[in-house]
Amino acid sequence: MLLHIPHSSIKIPSNVRSIFQLSDDQLRKELLRMTDWFTDVLFDVEGVERLVYPVSRLVCDPERFSDDVLESMASKGMGAIYTKTSEGSMLRKKVSPQERQDLLQRFYAPHHAALEAAVQAEIKAEGFCLIIDCHSFSSVPLPHEPDQRMDRPQLCIGTDDFHTPKWLMRTVEDSATSAGWTMEINHPFSGTIVPMSVYKKDARVFSVMLELNRSLYMDEATGERSADFATCRKNVNAVLRSIKDGIKNQSDKI
Repeated sequence: MLLHIPHSSIKIPSNVRSIFQLSDDQLRKELLRMTDWFTDVLFDVEGVERLVYPVSRLVCDPERFSDDVLESMASKGMGAIYTKTSEGSMLRKKVSPQERQDLLQRFYAPHHAALEAAVQAEIKAEGFCLIIDCHSFSSVPLPHEPDQRMDRPQLCIGTDDFHTPKWLMRTVEDSATSAGWTMEINHPFSGTIVPMSVYKKDARVFSVMLELNRSLYMDEATGERSADFATCRKNVNAVLRSIKDGIKNQSDKI
């Protein structure tokens, strides 16, 4: 099992910060909205490999397609290289093709190479690989989000028709129910990450996205952990362990 954690960092290298159009206060507010706060702490199980993206998604988002033609969020200025904020204002100066390529080579490509290597290592060692795509989301829709419905669950489960088998869905749903969470599939977000080299090709690669509602564990206005943080972390750990046990039960059938 591999835990993929792409949006937990708030780090912005100084040479990238210098091209942002935002004041320090505006940037702080944007990071508060857009960061998957504490997912690098919440999603952590002993003995399970993790791949944590080292910089903020505002620098370069590894969960977007690198080609804007393929990326639906590019129309909102939020492809792999964001040009706009969650509210639609300008995030950075216009990015030239060379600057875009430099950012992708510096941040995007190494992360995806590491993901590819980790997945292939799991397949070599176990015969298969399960990716848990670890995220969180705002309890109320942000302006840039396509799904503006207010009825947001505590857990969003993102799936892929090819890479998320029924046994995996049942395991996730059962463990989330045990945690007492409300849940929905592909609402308010859908899909889950898979390396492009095996996407829709290699049935040995399984993937599911787990998105936690931030109201479960933090004060969304301040970015501070809430009194329920430890409980949420315990529940996440239990869910991940149930998934890991589910893999063991399926290993002879895979």
